[in-house]
Amino acid sequence: MVRFNGVNHLAMATGDMDKTIRFWRDLLGMRLVAGLGQPGYRHYFFEISKNDLIAFFEWPGVKPVPEKDHGEPVTGPYIFDHVSFGVETEDDLWEMKDKLSAAGFWVSDVIDHGFIHSIYAFDPNGIPIEFSHNVEGIDVRSSPRMGDSAPSATTREGAEPRFERWPQVKSSTPVRQRRVYPGAGSELFHGIKK
Repeated sequence: MVRFNGVNHLAMATGDMDKTIRFWRDLLGMRLVAGLGQPGYRHYFFEISKNDLIAFFEWPGVKPVPEKDHGEPVTGPYIFDHVSFGVETEDDLWEMKDKLSAAGFWVSDVIDHGFIHSIYAFDPNGIPIEFSHNVEGIDVRSSPRMGDSAPSATTREGAEPRFERWPQVKSSTPVRQRRVYPGAGSELFHGIKK
């Protein structure tokens, strides 16, 4: 079974990489660990934690999105609401609230969601972000909880994966046939140009 070790990276877009670096690296404290680019294109990666990154593509003409309250219902095509970053302690949550406020960014009050305490804000690109701290003594990962008053039949099947719902792999790719092709960034580490 595949075991996940976090979010390798989230990929967002910006029209102003310098403003993005100032916010994510200099205000939030996420290290800038990789950068690819050429005229008209940049792709930079910031370290969230030892396993997780957030990346930004910079393309000419990208404009900040209009701010939409986190979780506010929408209609029509839509793929992303907000991203939440975990912080280690409740004090870290309050420190982040104070930093955002001091820097002139709108930031919500601290909200109690039962299993997490959260604050909400927007980055300079209009990306809705949340910062969350797990409530001490409550772990939904080890004791899942559902409060949906009208859960679907699929939801009622429970927390554990139901792998039998999908076709099983009949033939794995043999090791001798596995190929990895150079892509953008490989030249930073292997000297190979795409």
